[in-house]
Amino acid sequence: MPAFFMSRYEEVTLALLRVVAGLMLVQHGVQKLFGVLTPPDQPARALEAFSRNWFAGVLEITLGPLLALGVATRVVAFILAGELAFAYFLVHAERGFWPIVNRGELAALYCFVFFYLSARGGGRYSLDAVLARRRGEQPVTRTARTPRVERAPAS
Repeated sequence: MPAFFMSRYEEVTLALLRVVAGLMLVQHGVQKLFGVLTPPDQPARALEAFSRNWFAGVLEITLGPLLALGVATRVVAFILAGELAFAYFLVHAERGFWPIVNRGELAALYCFVFFYLSARGGGRYSLDAVLARRRGEQPVTRTARTPRVERAPAS
């Protein structure tokens, strides 16, 4: 069976997922720390330094750009997955079981996207890969870990 046409774009779509997820997360950090980018029905509020939301905002505004650039991707993504799991269970889960009901679907989705990125790494189009190539190492990519096996056409 021929490969799905999007298979050739695997590294590009991984980079897009990493960049978009990192930059979207930065918006949440900016919202928490600076009170901007808030919806009209939610007025900006002062954030107490060293509160849970303050720490979340600091993580999001510092680690989001690192994730977008693909710097220390596995570690950064693992920390962010933990932050979002923490947010889900401390803030959202107490409002009900289902994420759509407790308004925790974004936290849950981000958590699993970051968990995937922590396992997968930054990919070919990340600063991790650039730095690995400069050190003379083979960047860890899908093709480096598991070579594709081409099947012979059925006769």
